[in-house]
Amino acid sequence: QVQLVESGGGLVPAGGSLRLSCATSGAAWEAYAIGWWRQAPGKEREGVSCVDNGDGSTYYSEAVKGRFTVSSDKAKRMVYLQMDSLKSEDTAVYYCAAVPVQRTWVCLSHAHGMDYWGKGTSVTVSA
Repeated sequence: QVQLVESGGGLVPAGGSLRLSCATSGAAWEAYAIGWWRQAPGKEREGVSCVDNGDGSTYYSEAVKGRFTVSSDKAKRMVYLQMDSLKSEDTAVYYCAAVPVQRTWVCLSHAHGMDYWGKGTSVTVSA
């Protein structure tokens, strides 16, 4: 089992930056990929970034490439999402989610394929 707790959300101006954190516990670090997903009010969940903690591969949606960076700290069992050049369209509740690395392929594309979810942290980008 994996427990996930997001933090770091808040209100930021357009063009600003924010770093989200995902604290993980409960399972082998290397066995899971951690994805970042977001959901705007009334919208479906959208995968934005993923890090495979088995091989270190990272993935990004087209919407955030070049602006967001995912990183991980094995010692702290933390995964981070550095968000730069924020746009109003980035406003959403952001979730981290875990999936075994054997199914990393779902990490940005299939929300229902993710096995464990945090409760989310809200990011609001002011226009």
